[in-house]
Amino acid sequence: MNKYGKFAILMAIIVGSLSFLAYSGIQGSTSYYKTIPELRKMGNSAQSRHIRVSGNVQGDSIVREAGLVKFNLVEEKETLRVAYEGRDPLPDTFRDGAQALADGRLGPDNVFHATEIQAKCASKYAPKPGMAPDQLQPGAKPAVMTSPMRSSL
Repeated sequence: MNKYGKFAILMAIIVGSLSFLAYSGIQGSTSYYKTIPELRKMGNSAQSRHIRVSGNVQGDSIVREAGLVKFNLVEEKETLRVAYEGRDPLPDTFRDGAQALADGRLGPDNVFHATEIQAKCASKYAPKPGMAPDQLQPGAKPAVMTSPMRSSL
């Protein structure tokens, strides 16, 4: 085999390896989640897979026991019981009505056993409906950026 053939084979191996690594990295970093109705449609296959489920924390459903937090997620009029026994503390935004993602497995008792919880409260960070941020309010003074360094021009 001539040296151009060996070079082509080497380049094909390198490009193939890089493509595989890029594909593996993209697949591993995806943060796709299932809704509660989608989880129910999976049937028994949901018990054998690691899944991320989204929903809203049902009001007055959070129960804290020794090393265990139980709560319900609600979405589209369906409820999922969740038991969290993770090492990390729950986020500050985890409370009644908050949107949450539970990462774990569905048990044979139809309780979702979460190893990680992510919570957010979109209303906490968004302006009230009909209200603009302070800088956009009529009559508001524009913010002036000043630099501690002076130009010597």
